[in-house]
Amino acid sequence: MPDETGSDPAVEDDDNDGNPACVIVFNASDPSGAGGLAADISAIASVGAHALPVVTGAYARDTAEVFDHFAFDEEAVAEQARAILEDVQVQVFKVGFVGSPEAVSTIAEIAADYAEIPLIAYMPNLSWWEESQIDLYLDAFRELLLPQTTVLVGNHSTLWRWLLPDWSSDKSPTARDIAKAASEMGVPYTLVTGIPLPDQYIDNVLATPESVLGSEKFERFEATFSGAGDTLSAALAALVASGSDLVGAASEALAYLDRSLDAGFRPGMGNVVPDRLFWAQPEGDPGELTPEEAQALQVLDMPANDTKH
Repeated sequence: MPDETGSDPAVEDDDNDGNPACVIVFNASDPSGAGGLAADISAIASVGAHALPVVTGAYARDTAEVFDHFAFDEEAVAEQARAILEDVQVQVFKVGFVGSPEAVSTIAEIAADYAEIPLIAYMPNLSWWEESQIDLYLDAFRELLLPQTTVLVGNHSTLWRWLLPDWSSDKSPTARDIAKAASEMGVPYTLVTGIPLPDQYIDNVLATPESVLGSEKFERFEATFSGAGDTLSAALAALVASGSDLVGAASEALAYLDRSLDAGFRPGMGNVVPDRLFWAQPEGDPGELTPEEAQALQVLDMPANDTKH
């Protein structure tokens, strides 16, 4: 029966079956639009899911560099997240840079309360920050949030410095080496990006300590980008939320990122920003696409009506 508002809850529940999957994202506001919540929202929407953005702080930055970051109080982060979690069915958590050990602790508590929901965490390069703050943040993330993490995403050099600080071999650690270090903190899967290869190529590897589950090799771009990691991890979260298996989601998310970088643009005087809505830009006849471009576009062939909850 309709309630006093005139709506019928049963009808509303049936209608929800066709809704896009929902991803709650914890990240900072980025006024350049390169990374942070701007990247999360546009990438998640681009691959067919719905972002629930929780603001953890704000960067002071331009397209070239980060000047500062202003963290939100952890209570403000918690209230944002718990309010929406009590209202909306969420399929995946995505965690970017959240600004303080206190916020990390708060998000870890929330994730523990919703342990059945997968959590995808992205660790960016924090070299712009003060070293003492970096150490405190990384320690909190390692001890509190990694045990809640399903997939850890990060650049090879960033994860190497963080998880294997005492690495002494003459050879660089493999993706499996990094995945093993992450697994010691409870992470079952690690997506390692930007692994240098000969002839200007880079590898991107989804691994566990025991095996490589998938890899995608791409030619290195000459440009310097901002926001690539947030774009990749957000797309991965959205694809997993929409029902893709992890290996397939990782492959599609990497293809989506490659296409976004290929279409990237420079809005200011600094770095190039990924064009996460590349598919909406006027182009030539679709018949002129190369096989690689056509494969990259398949990530978008995911009707929202097929999403299952």
